[in-house]
Amino acid sequence: MTLVRPPSSVDVAVIGAGAAGIAAARRLARSDLSVVVLEARDRIGGRAHTLLREGHALDLGCGWLHSADENPLAQMVEPEGLTIDRTPPPWESQAFDHEMTSAEQAEFGAAFAAFEGRVAEAAARGEEGPASRLFEPDCRWNPRIDAISGALNGARFAEVSIRDYDAYRDTGVNWRVIEGYGRLVERLGARLPVATHCAVSRIDRSGPVLRLETAKGAVEARAVIFTLPTDLIAAGVVRFDPPLPDLMEAAASLPLGLASKLHMTVTGAEDFPKDSQLWGRADTAETGGYHLRPFGRPMIEAWFGGDIARQLEAEGEAAFFAFAADELAHLLGSSFRKRIAPAAASMWGADPWSRGAYSHALPGKAGDRARLKAPVENRLFTAGEATSEVFYGTAHGAWLEGGRAAREALAALGLDPGPAPGDDEA
Repeated sequence: MTLVRPPSSVDVAVIGAGAAGIAAARRLARSDLSVVVLEARDRIGGRAHTLLREGHALDLGCGWLHSADENPLAQMVEPEGLTIDRTPPPWESQAFDHEMTSAEQAEFGAAFAAFEGRVAEAAARGEEGPASRLFEPDCRWNPRIDAISGALNGARFAEVSIRDYDAYRDTGVNWRVIEGYGRLVERLGARLPVATHCAVSRIDRSGPVLRLETAKGAVEARAVIFTLPTDLIAAGVVRFDPPLPDLMEAAASLPLGLASKLHMTVTGAEDFPKDSQLWGRADTAETGGYHLRPFGRPMIEAWFGGDIARQLEAEGEAAFFAFAADELAHLLGSSFRKRIAPAAASMWGADPWSRGAYSHALPGKAGDRARLKAPVENRLFTAGEATSEVFYGTAHGAWLEGGRAAREALAALGLDPGPAPGDDEA
């Protein structure tokens, strides 16, 4: 339920109505505590956001139930009246041989697997540094590997910690929600007490209760669960008095990379195999990945990560379509330009309440995920995808961390925190 104004006093205030904030609030709602969720945007969901275009639900943010066999959100899809699609992901099915022959595709697959093997071996030896240090010198596939990093991390491997990249856990099971991942997260938060248009600007820690200054007045709370993206924390969008330099430094070590999506309609889509993929170029990381006919729809979903995403965002939304049209025309023929049209694009870097897509640890900073989520005075608890040490960058990582923060808050307030992750909320 949407609140016109937040209450002036609660037991727990949750800042942010993304996946982490919603998970925390749902867990707290099962207690006798009073709770409010304070959200700066005019909607809930955070970086999970679904739009309806051309009669289809299009995810501008997270779209895949990664590690779906152990992803708690996957178990909530059907009970919420939504539909799971278990079609294998497009990265397992290369369309055509326009950019690379079958032999080259196999060669690239082997090169990427060997790179990840070197990362795992280095991490096991306790080594740290930029993951790009483990590129094979002069390997022709290094630019393509960096393009993959743009999709996975929102940044090139030169900006990504060896140990942090290796720590990510992926079971290899990837599903989708036909009606949209953002729609799922929205439904999960629909019955919570959320005050929208209610940005928090300051948290006063000087007294026995925390005092939050918001766009709709002051709120006092015995505990706060803080779920802002790391770039907002590091920039001091919410001011702490007294300051919390350790929290801000940890957030700065876990910056948000940028991964941008462009959804396009396409005529004559039956020419393409369903749920297959093309990449634009193999000789540069500044290229796009193209998911052809997602869900069998007459559409293309383009991905741009890292440097190219930031460059295109700086030029404006139309630049994404211009770039995609050029690459697809190069791959599929000049006449292909006439068959596509833009439907929707994400601009997470320009979004003032995100400033990016998902976090990566800078080289040497893998341990800062644990540092970021360390409780402050046993009454301020930070959660989000960036505090997840094995599922960072994902909605379910944020969800699990929101549940963890809620249990910490319950314990701090003298209540039974309930079971650890694996219960129906976390």
